[in-house]
Amino acid sequence: MSFGQNLQFLRKMYHGMTQEELAERMGVSRQTVSKWELDAAYPEMEKVIELCQLFSCSMDQLVREDINMRNGAYSDIRVEEIAPFRYVKYAVISVEPEYDAIKHVKDWANSCGIVQPKIIGWDFPYVSQEQINVYHMHGYAAACILPSDLELTCDNLEISFQKNQKYVIITIREPFNAPFTLIPNAYKTLMLYMDVNGIKHKNTKEILSCFEKEYKKDGISYMDVYIAVDL
Repeated sequence: MSFGQNLQFLRKMYHGMTQEELAERMGVSRQTVSKWELDAAYPEMEKVIELCQLFSCSMDQLVREDINMRNGAYSDIRVEEIAPFRYVKYAVISVEPEYDAIKHVKDWANSCGIVQPKIIGWDFPYVSQEQINVYHMHGYAAACILPSDLELTCDNLEISFQKNQKYVIITIREPFNAPFTLIPNAYKTLMLYMDVNGIKHKNTKEILSCFEKEYKKDGISYMDVYIAVDL
């Protein structure tokens, strides 16, 4: 835990704020902000309260917790408007639902002649406590984004429609090197970015509120994590 690292992290997440801009907001010099971020000096309580108000965080988060969840595995956060698309989905509740759901959707795509299908996925929340605690099961939904010119000749999965929507997005490099840390922290980082910048999560039936997309580039695995926002 480092107050300085937390402060630097929040500053950069807040519209890419510079040390000079933060110093101006706080009524101090840039050198003072630099000392705060290096843990060479600490602000007075009044300034700590102002920082918490500016970055929409609690004092415990800023001073005591480790909110600096970024490392070399993550890209910078970006906001993009995703064009409308059609998709078919398949949800599974099992011990390994990600594998089961993705395999089913990929097999379906191959049966429909879709070459190199674009697969996305998200946690499927409708799981009982008995399934979780006793059988160690959880849920996952996988979906295949349909090519715009595709006319389906098979109809064993229902087609859904996603309208254009803005998302905050972060990319994870080699997400499965530490999936139980990297992927949850990607979601936490996006949510923190939204809190700091006053961006609301959009969660309606007409859109996918969040999802993940895996792909490879130059032999390296990546995962894009998306959260829908109200902008």
